[in-house]
Amino acid sequence: MIEIIPAIDLIEGKCVRLSQGDYEVKKVYNEDPLEVARMFEDAGLRRLHLVDLDGAKAKRIVNHNILQKIASQTSLIIDFGGGVQSDKDLDIAFNSGASMITGGSVAVRNKDLFLSWVARYGSEKIILGADCKDHKIAVSGWQESTSIDILPFLNEYRKDGLTKVVCTDIRRDGMLQGPSIDLYRDILSAYPDLYLMASGGVSCIQDILDLEAAGVPAVILGKAIYENKVTLKELSKFVN
Repeated sequence: MIEIIPAIDLIEGKCVRLSQGDYEVKKVYNEDPLEVARMFEDAGLRRLHLVDLDGAKAKRIVNHNILQKIASQTSLIIDFGGGVQSDKDLDIAFNSGASMITGGSVAVRNKDLFLSWVARYGSEKIILGADCKDHKIAVSGWQESTSIDILPFLNEYRKDGLTKVVCTDIRRDGMLQGPSIDLYRDILSAYPDLYLMASGGVSCIQDILDLEAAGVPAVILGKAIYENKVTLKELSKFVN
C-alpha cells in the first residue's frame, strides 16, 4: 500500500502553501503548525514532511524551533528539509527531533558533503531532494533552475547508495491539477529500486490511487488536505 506523508511548509513559523514554488503566491492555512501536526497524528498518520521555506531561501535552517515543538509533542516520524546546507544545520535538525533529513540544494552544490552525511547517518536517514521543472533540477527553494537532467542526477546518487528520493514536479506543486505520473513512471522504470516519494499536484483520492497503480511507493501531499479536496478520513484508509 502506498505510504501517505502529509506536508507542512513553514514561513515565519506558520503553516503555508505556495503555488509552483512562488513565494509571492502564499496562503497561510494555520498559524500553529503543531495543531496541524496533531490533526495528522489523530487521523492515524505516522509520517510528516516538514519544510522550512524560510530556511530554503536563507540557505540555513530558520524554523528549527517549530521542528522541535512538533517532534517533542507528537509521535510523528518527521523528515525535515529546507536550509540544510552544512554540518551545523544537519546537527541542528537531528538535535531538534528530525528522524530524517531531505537535502536538495546541498546535493547539487556540494556532493562530497552530502555523501559524507550518508556515510555518517546511513541512507535510511538521508533523503535526496530531487525537485524539477521540465525534468531539470531546481534548487534554493526552487528559486534557481539548473541544467541538470533529473534521471542522470538520480543515477549518480543511486550508484553512491542513496535509496530514498523526494521528487516534486514544481509546475504541479500547489496547483491541484494532478501529479506528474509520467515523470514518476520514467523514474521508476529506470530505477525501480528507489523509494520514490512523489510530491506535488495531488487533488483527490483518485490521484493517490493512480500513483499507487503506477508503483509509486509514497506520496507527499499538503494543499489537497488544507483545501478539503482530500479528507483525513479518506487518508486513514491507507494506514496499515
